[in-house]
Amino acid sequence: MAARTPPGVRVLDADDISRIVSRIAHEILEHAQGAHDVIVLGIQTRGVPLAQRIASRMTQIEGVPVPVGSLDITMYRDDLRLRGARPLHATEVPSEGVDGRLVVLVDDVLFSGRTVRAALDAINDIGRPRAVQLAVLVDRGHRELPLRADYVGKNIPTSRDQAVRVRIHELDGVDEVVVEG
Repeated sequence: MAARTPPGVRVLDADDISRIVSRIAHEILEHAQGAHDVIVLGIQTRGVPLAQRIASRMTQIEGVPVPVGSLDITMYRDDLRLRGARPLHATEVPSEGVDGRLVVLVDDVLFSGRTVRAALDAINDIGRPRAVQLAVLVDRGHRELPLRADYVGKNIPTSRDQAVRVRIHELDGVDEVVVEG
């Protein structure tokens, strides 16, 4: 078992996140053999700006626009009764749709896997992709469902009682990942 990350430690800064976004963009393009049928969907909230950055980087690399959208999974969550009311965000699917395409879901942190399960249910209501892959900035372990990310920025060993706080410039004014607790 990996050692637990000490609390209060900044594990990623803006430069680290920028390098990760670039690496994940390259990995997606390599695996997909180009961007011709790729759609990138960010899971609300912090997955959306990360998805936009990844799609933008892929567009720079390939020279063709990579469609990007957002996915609100609130109504698909299995813990709605356990948590307080949450604001709904927009789900925006590119005009190309997802049917027959490679959909890359992007989220900030992979933890139990329940958010990803909800995202898969949401995608099912939108259409039928050829394949769905997952890209995450941070994988902290502790899976409750048999899911894994195809593209991982950084594996960060944590205990269940710790929190991984991702701050994204577009929403928080700074790019960083901090382990708390």
